Amino acid sequence: MRPLSTQEFNLFKNLIFDIAGIDLKENKKTLVASRLQKRLIHYALNTYSDYFTLLNDDKTGKEKQVMVDLLTTNETYFFREPTHFDFLTDVLQQRPAGGHFRIWSAASSSGQEAYSMAMILADKLGKSPWEVVGTDLSSRVLETARTGVYSMMRTEGISPDYLRRFCLKGSGPHEGELLIIPELRSRVTFSHANLNAILPNIGQFDVIFLRNVMIYFNDDTKRTIIKRILERLKPDGHLIVGHSESLKGLNDSVVAVKPTIYQQKAA
Repeated sequence: MRPLSTQEFNLFKNLIFDIAGIDLKENKKTLVASRLQKRLIHYALNTYSDYFTLLNDDKTGKEKQVMVDLLTTNETYFFREPTHFDFLTDVLQQRPAGGHFRIWSAASSSGQEAYSMAMILADKLGKSPWEVVGTDLSSRVLETARTGVYSMMRTEGISPDYLRRFCLKGSGPHEGELLIIPELRSRVTFSHANLNAILPNIGQFDVIFLRNVMIYFNDDTKRTIIKRILERLKPDGHLIVGHSESLKGLNDSVVAVKPTIYQQKAA
């Protein structure tokens, strides 16, 4: 198998940019080679150019989705960046009674963010109408999210109270795992969405989490995606981004209320 050349790297760099808006830097060449190598082995190909040709010849789009799954990073855990969940708790405590509260995890990865939201909503709103929607570009991580099964080794962010109320401890063949309780999973839906394309009809939201994803886009792509995201945010609703991200200079229809937390201006 021939090593990935710079010319071949640029082919995949341009392809993933066209599909998802992800701007791969030159220092990702080794990562691209190692992650795609398994597909060359799967198809018994000798060069990355051969695999690129296979991708272009694939009319179903299934292999392109496999490539996207391999090249996207999905690092997440329960209650990541806790100040954001503290803010969500404040929003819920201050909102008027009644109404259907909807929240969107726009880069939900394997679901820990969405289920963290759901635990707070179940705790603060109880049986009042609420809903969590999770979307991601990777079909592979969405499959994990829908199962609601996670390793006990990755639950350090969940409080003992929430573990007791919202999680089931696995036994036997599921020793070392936990399952999000069915009552909570029934209030969370996961679906595929490419933020770099027309979004599915998922409605409007009171709060949107768009965290740790804009770091992969250039400024023009960021502006397009933020505009698309904000069209799904209710007036006075909140958009929350990651601690290494900012909307400064990208959109003037929101105002910063706290670092990384923005509010949609009322019409």
